Amino acid sequence: MTLTLFDTHAHLNTDAFANSVDEVIDRAKAAGVVGINVIGIDVTTSERAVDLATEYPNYLYATVGIQPNSANEAKADDWDRIVELATMPGVIAIGETGIDCYWDDTPIEMQKEYFDRHLQLCRDVSLPMVIHMRESGNLIVEQLRQQSKVPPGIMHSFTGDVALASECLDLGMHISFAGMVTFKKSETLRDVAAMVPENRLLIETDSPYLSPEPFRGKRPNEPARIEHTLRCLAKTRSTSPEHLADVTTQNAKRLLNL
Repeated sequence: MTLTLFDTHAHLNTDAFANSVDEVIDRAKAAGVVGINVIGIDVTTSERAVDLATEYPNYLYATVGIQPNSANEAKADDWDRIVELATMPGVIAIGETGIDCYWDDTPIEMQKEYFDRHLQLCRDVSLPMVIHMRESGNLIVEQLRQQSKVPPGIMHSFTGDVALASECLDLGMHISFAGMVTFKKSETLRDVAAMVPENRLLIETDSPYLSPEPFRGKRPNEPARIEHTLRCLAKTRSTSPEHLADVTTQNAKRLLNL
């Protein structure tokens, strides 16, 4: 039985898919994927995400923003362009934004300032946010707690522990799992996956990165492989893949107003 799946985070707007989008979409549809959220990390990829959403309406959707590691290279008028893109057809979220303490491409204070910009844009245009988190969960929670209003959003490719997940859930976030949850040594992450309330659970590929088992290390990852992450989560939560696929797809559609 083919599952009904929604990939909430994929980078089909990158060079890895420059000549293969049609084929990738065909494989995704054959695997039961009913929608894909294409994520921008800068102006160029955000514009490409919008173009793809126009080219494949009601199947590909766009999220526009400047990722933490791209902020330091942003031009003076790049943010104005993101604001323009936020109201374009097919745009369903703002991001990816957040904080990254693994790479040192952008000073932390600049990352925080851009994070605040994205949060305000979410409030201005009434769209949810997609949050990038790498070794920065506590900083992200701290900044979210400082907001006058926290927009709904996704903790993308979650890698924290149960305590951090609980804090994110308290702030209204959805928790999304990528291929890492399938890795043999990811017991801590599977513990998180087991405790997330069913109505806050999402899945993603982060294509072309983070291929799940049995494709670990094989790039490019692509949306058709999301089934492996879903089946791992279903086993972890002691439920059927069919049920969890339907749940996560409805969660995505509800959060992203589809």
